[in-house]
Amino acid sequence: MFCDVMNNDRHFDVVIVGGAIIGACTAWFLRDEGYAGSIAIIDRDHSFAHASTALSAGGIRQQFSEIENIRLSRFGLTFLREFETRFGVDPGFHENGYLLLASRAGQSTLVDNHKVQIGAGARSRLLAAGDLAQTFPFIHADDIALASFGVKNEGWFDPHTVLMAIRKALRGRDVTFIEDEVVAISRQDSQISAVSLAGGTRINCSGLVNAAGPGAGAVAKLAGIDLPVEPRKRTVFSFSCRTKFEPMPLIVDPTGVWVRPEGSGFITGVSPPADKDGPAAEDDFEPDYHLFEEVIWPILAARIPAFEAIKPTGQWAGHYDYNTFDQNAIIGPHPTLKNFYFANGFSGHGLQQAPAAGRALAEYIMTGRYKSIDCSRFSYSRISSSEPFLEQNVI
Repeated sequence: MFCDVMNNDRHFDVVIVGGAIIGACTAWFLRDEGYAGSIAIIDRDHSFAHASTALSAGGIRQQFSEIENIRLSRFGLTFLREFETRFGVDPGFHENGYLLLASRAGQSTLVDNHKVQIGAGARSRLLAAGDLAQTFPFIHADDIALASFGVKNEGWFDPHTVLMAIRKALRGRDVTFIEDEVVAISRQDSQISAVSLAGGTRINCSGLVNAAGPGAGAVAKLAGIDLPVEPRKRTVFSFSCRTKFEPMPLIVDPTGVWVRPEGSGFITGVSPPADKDGPAAEDDFEPDYHLFEEVIWPILAARIPAFEAIKPTGQWAGHYDYNTFDQNAIIGPHPTLKNFYFANGFSGHGLQQAPAAGRALAEYIMTGRYKSIDCSRFSYSRISSSEPFLEQNVI
């Protein structure tokens, strides 16, 4: 049943704040696991025009340094492969792989990470300089000591198609969608008891899931919780080039600049310098235009000589839900507010890890423990105890 809430006081067993990919996957797996309680998803904008999901580059990879991140993304890959069967929609998966390039300084890290990846079942392959030149002859690799290539189960897909298909399916699974903004969270003893909305509605709840993406820190603050998650702006640029490369993976330069095919052209981006990468204003979606000509294009042209002659075709900016503590996801219940659940701080990995996080949360909400996907390493307790869980392969 799909409905809009108009009355001023209701109760739902589970309220999910944030209706993009994390919130949608949590609701989907609650129903998929047989949860019979009432579920409401609250999001202030059902167009998702500025949601991280809609503005994502849509990548999925297994080339991480931590086995837990590999497992989350491997589950996301399985979900993606089954997507058309489940939802009747092609997710647009391009299995071109990720190609991570390392200079001599980064070579040992790539080797160490590769051992972890292979042990976790990922299909990555190390390429020495000669192999790299033979496999991808369009890349200038004189300064590259080693590369890691995801030969299978990596690539990119269409985020908007995936999100809309899941939300459409949820309408037939007795999930209520509410377009409004949470402005207050009520606590009673060691429990969340209700949320209040800007439109005047108060919703009592038995459990609350924070899936608010870049706004998750602000939502947690309403409950008196310090959550180190803030919006960080990332700009994606599109361009065309007469030269085409088949096949071309998503390539990550040692400088952090990445590039991949998109339609008949290409898209690219890079994180801003650390000293200029502060929290973004909630409404700041103005692209950082200078990054392309000052940083990205010179690096692209040096790495792929054919990119010396390109034509910029557009750009857009979106927000990462950036975990300032250790750039890893925060998943699971609060240590003392046991019915307040986190699915936050994915720092650019949320789209690919959403299915796993959603299923893990669904299992925990229903049974009080993780069953198929253990997310204990992602718990909030590492923050309160100042024990960071660091991922080396953050792109």
